[in-house]
Amino acid sequence: MNIYDKWNDKLKSDDAAQFYNTYLEQETEAYKAILAEKDKHLKGTVAELAEKFGMEDWVFAGFMDGINTSLKKNVNLDTLNNDTALNCEIDFEKLYYNMHNAKAKWLYSLDEWEDILSKEERERIRKQYVADHTAVRDKVGRNEPCPCGSGKKYKKCCGK
Repeated sequence: MNIYDKWNDKLKSDDAAQFYNTYLEQETEAYKAILAEKDKHLKGTVAELAEKFGMEDWVFAGFMDGINTSLKKNVNLDTLNNDTALNCEIDFEKLYYNMHNAKAKWLYSLDEWEDILSKEERERIRKQYVADHTAVRDKVGRNEPCPCGSGKKYKKCCGK
């Protein structure tokens, strides 16, 4: 069993909720450390990085699962083991957006973001997230101008 499978098994276990609360604290501390360093690169073996962030190797595999979509190049999680050498580049804008997408306010509201992205950049990303997740109605109303450009109301033109 690889370390990523161990992570998935833990999430299916009876004590998953209790474990997950502990994990969220570890995850928050890891992101604080990454943002405080202002280094876009996660470099080292899985064992070294897990130790750096105070996690067990399989817990770090779960962390990698969460950050994977925010990396410039995704990591194949199924091949992770203690000796796997990682050299990952984090896209901080994508990470901030993905934290909004995960509704992880405790992560996207960290003070450490202030040194990474300006307030304007963070606001732009937040607005983009809101725009991307706002339902847009494409249906033309009966009394609206016809989209064909005739100048008539839709109900008197193409909507007949």
